Amino acid sequence: MRHTRFLAGTAAVVLGALALSGCSAGGGDSASGDGVTLTFWHNSTTGAGKQYWVDTAAAFEAANPGVTVEIQAVQNEEMDGKLQTALNSGDAPDVFMARGGGKLADVVKAGQVMDLTDGISDEAKAAVGNSLSAFEVDGKNYGMPVSVLPSGIFYSSDLFTEAGVTETPGTIDELEGVDEQLKSAGIDPIAVGAKDAWPAAHWYYNFALRACSKDALDAAAESRTFDDECWLTAGENLQSFLDTEPFNDGFLTTAAQQGAGSSAGLLANHQAGMELMGAWDPGVIASLTPDEQPLADLKWFAFPEVPGGDGEPGAMMGGVDGFSCWVNAPKECVDFLNFIVEKDNQEGYAEAFQTLPASQEAQGVVTDPALQDVLAAYSEAPYVVLWLDTLYGQNVGNALNVAVVDMFAGKGDAQGIVDAVNAAAAKS
Repeated sequence: MRHTRFLAGTAAVVLGALALSGCSAGGGDSASGDGVTLTFWHNSTTGAGKQYWVDTAAAFEAANPGVTVEIQAVQNEEMDGKLQTALNSGDAPDVFMARGGGKLADVVKAGQVMDLTDGISDEAKAAVGNSLSAFEVDGKNYGMPVSVLPSGIFYSSDLFTEAGVTETPGTIDELEGVDEQLKSAGIDPIAVGAKDAWPAAHWYYNFALRACSKDALDAAAESRTFDDECWLTAGENLQSFLDTEPFNDGFLTTAAQQGAGSSAGLLANHQAGMELMGAWDPGVIASLTPDEQPLADLKWFAFPEVPGGDGEPGAMMGGVDGFSCWVNAPKECVDFLNFIVEKDNQEGYAEAFQTLPASQEAQGVVTDPALQDVLAAYSEAPYVVLWLDTLYGQNVGNALNVAVVDMFAGKGDAQGIVDAVNAAAAKS
């Protein structure tokens, strides 16, 4: 597999190759056997994913007598706000979710996260490879990746067949043609959970990926402003797509991942043909099918190319999920991060979450056809760009997401997206 880096900006970031073993550095003065407690926040609140963390924490405790891991599962859409409050209060969890980019850079600047550079084991570095680049800030590392999450369009092949669709679309015009075929068959073409904002914003991110050159994306990652004309073009292209009415009825009040009526639930229950989402989607969809099993006809294709843009063909939008240590965490926190990326643990992670592990050594357990297609496209991508709300930090990212939802609701336009980002950046 080719080793692709995450697009660089304030924090090094265009996605990468994929994990590990144990060592330690930084943190408080503690040692295994001294009654150490690690508090641990993650975002898997149900099912196999939640149980995976229970089992993994128990295995770490067994391997490290005297260490206790206290787990708190936090709903995904609540994580950023709750974590930021905890960090600002000076009483943060020892181990917490991180996704790199400007969000992580802001936490580093505030002195709230541990420098892991000397604590990550050689085994871990070899296994996760360039996915570590998502957690670099000024040449130092502040997080451990557990999964790589390129995005694209997941779809029901049964519904495509029912609508007479014989080929997946490679261009945006072809996607619009597929949408019309699905509509003619009485099927909502695309589900989107705009209620949660970020799923709608991902459409703008991908249009920007196609409109903007890598240099323009790099420049914006540094400045967190939209100065290049391509950002306006991306919004105009998105508006043209919205004008074709491609989404499910009630998309503005549809959640992303919670319940059968969510965008993932609509695809899981054959109520919509497609969903633009990251590589965690097969696991979410499986939890929402009637029998809570993987959707047998789930397949995937890359976000279509958009003619006239400066983005390199095959470039992908995506993310890396990982974990960081609070600056005042005991040094066993680093041991825990090395532990969770060991081969067996990463294989268990991939199976529990039905996603792509960060460890290249563990990717052999990925058997889902849709995820195998994601992995193949990822391995050939010239670069992979972090989600823009992650790349640009929480304040600018939130402004971007809200402005895109305003466009979806018919209350904003392409210029409004650019203006909202630049205004938020000026206040940061």
